[in-house]
Amino acid sequence: MTPTPTFRVRLVDWRDASAVLSRIRTTVFVGEQKVPAEIEIDGRDPECVHALAESATGEAVGTGRLMPDGRIGRMAVLAEWRNRGVGAAMLEALVEEARRRGFREVYLHAQIRARDFYLRHGFAVEGGEYLEAGIPHVGMRMTLGDGGQVARGKRD
Repeated sequence: MTPTPTFRVRLVDWRDASAVLSRIRTTVFVGEQKVPAEIEIDGRDPECVHALAESATGEAVGTGRLMPDGRIGRMAVLAEWRNRGVGAAMLEALVEEARRRGFREVYLHAQIRARDFYLRHGFAVEGGEYLEAGIPHVGMRMTLGDGGQVARGKRD
């Protein structure tokens, strides 16, 4: 017998889910990590596709986004839901969406503490460490295959 899933991940539009997505990101980035709110809110969310993880009861527990240039970011999981596969499931959904959109690669700015997570999921380190919002990061990239568009990223 297959166990009942404890969460699900779906892709959502910012206009429909901004309140729950913002709540998770504010809790994790602004509350826990002390990222200034003016940095966390960058105005780019309406142009992105967002992953939303929800518990079996419908509670929003995680989020991430895929930007039009192939950058994955704003990956955040509520503390009580970490180490339960939520981040991996959201990342898989965003990578699959990038493939569906024809991207040959995706990239991200990983917090150093999350570097091994992304390595386990097929990303490779690209360049040295740098500070972003006062937190050590490293650039990472994953090749998805031929036939699509190349994600052209820049550090911002």
